[in-house]
Amino acid sequence: MTTKPRLRESLTAARRPISITAVVDCVGALASHSVHGHLYLYDTNKAGGSTGFGTEELRTKVRRGDQLLWNVLALECEAFVSIDDIVIDRAVVEPERRTYPGTDVAYWIGTVKRDDILEAPYRIKFRVGTRTEPITTTLSPALFG
Repeated sequence: MTTKPRLRESLTAARRPISITAVVDCVGALASHSVHGHLYLYDTNKAGGSTGFGTEELRTKVRRGDQLLWNVLALECEAFVSIDDIVIDRAVVEPERRTYPGTDVAYWIGTVKRDDILEAPYRIKFRVGTRTEPITTTLSPALFG
């Protein structure tokens, strides 16, 4: 009888990663010096309660222990875009930049630290094209519990 609660605890503790993808219209962002109107955010937790898909104000539903993986895609195939930084309350999650083994393709990963998140807005800084300064989101996506 004692193994069933432990099994249930281990199953609820094991959560699948939530992937957050930013699609950037690089040509538009470079022309306007802003990602406002040129950024489309999506995550893989729509069934879990996330909202705002395809907008700059994606709200990702999370729980403590969820692993978040941020990545970016350029809308134009020849354009360069990468995530330079994710600015968020470090008491909620500490995003860390990593690269896929054997490549220079970067992604950001972090684990949600708390369950009591009413709203944790964050900003994403993007490197776009050959521009030396990052372009930061003007509207804030957010995590919520």
